[in-house]
Amino acid sequence: MKPDAIVLTKGFLDTVNAKTCHGLLRYTSRFNIIGVIDDKHTGKDAGEVMDGKHLGIPVYSSVIDFYRKSTQQPKYLVIGVATHGGLLPESFIDDIVVAINHGCSVVNGLHDYLSNHEGIASLAQAKGVELIDIRKPKKIRDMQFWHGHIYDVEASIVAVLGVDCAMGKRTTGGLVYEMCNRNGIKTEMIYTGQTGWMQGYKYGFIFDSTLNDYISGEIEKVIVDCYNNEKPDLILLEGQSSLRNPSGPGGSEFLVSGNAKEVILQIAPERTYFEGYEDLGLLLPSAADEIDLINKYGSEVIALTMYNKNMTREAVENYKLVLEKELGIPVVAPLSDGVDTLLPTIQSILKES
Repeated sequence: MKPDAIVLTKGFLDTVNAKTCHGLLRYTSRFNIIGVIDDKHTGKDAGEVMDGKHLGIPVYSSVIDFYRKSTQQPKYLVIGVATHGGLLPESFIDDIVVAINHGCSVVNGLHDYLSNHEGIASLAQAKGVELIDIRKPKKIRDMQFWHGHIYDVEASIVAVLGVDCAMGKRTTGGLVYEMCNRNGIKTEMIYTGQTGWMQGYKYGFIFDSTLNDYISGEIEKVIVDCYNNEKPDLILLEGQSSLRNPSGPGGSEFLVSGNAKEVILQIAPERTYFEGYEDLGLLLPSAADEIDLINKYGSEVIALTMYNKNMTREAVENYKLVLEKELGIPVVAPLSDGVDTLLPTIQSILKES
């Protein structure tokens, strides 16, 4: 039975910064989410705030408000945001302290470790609760350098990449994972960020907490372990950031070290600039330009997926038609349409392999 948890977003619930919370609201096998703490959306349903779909998960103004109104006793408070630089917002501290005083352990996916906050750490120790900083890096002796064992993996490896960060790569990967398994394709998904761990996927590592020299080896190790233990037909890799995001380029490791020969590429038609750098005028690459770059790595984009949260139905359909005609590959909007139409594409790469 999954332990109960509440998720702290504190005003971020309707923004891309709450992508950790959004992921947990959509799926988690690790926690049973019973409430969201966000003073901006008090009294609403968390799913309706996120994407207009009722989930029956209420939003409370504060942790104190939760304990006043609910008879449930959550085991965990989860920090549900991803901030620039991974810093803990000061506004979160009071709610964390209240949760600890109520005997609630705290799960934190930020780079700003709670165990380094002296007051929080000493309070947690006194109350006998855990501070779980999942982005703490592994010790060097526990990491693996790249060896080349990836070439022994016979499963198809598909990387879910994007043209920018915070645009739904993990969500798309999760939907493809569910769709494939539902249709008899034995599929595993490799998580590479804190939310994937929180969602309970079996195989993965935290990409941006791994010493650079060992990223390639850790990618290889988790794929090889997954293949040897599970013998899946298909392995999906959750992408991080993007190949050209200037604040933290990433993705080439999945193509080169992880030997992902196929790519599902996530785009955001209504986003013109890299997220958070609009003032610098840093333009996102076009889908065609990013496909060309991925091709130069020796990999093939087999489908485009659209982050279409703020697009009208008509705009989505028009954009899909234009891109499919231009690029000759399927284009889907996972949040509104699901990913079932990608099944023939996935089946075709499995036949070729």
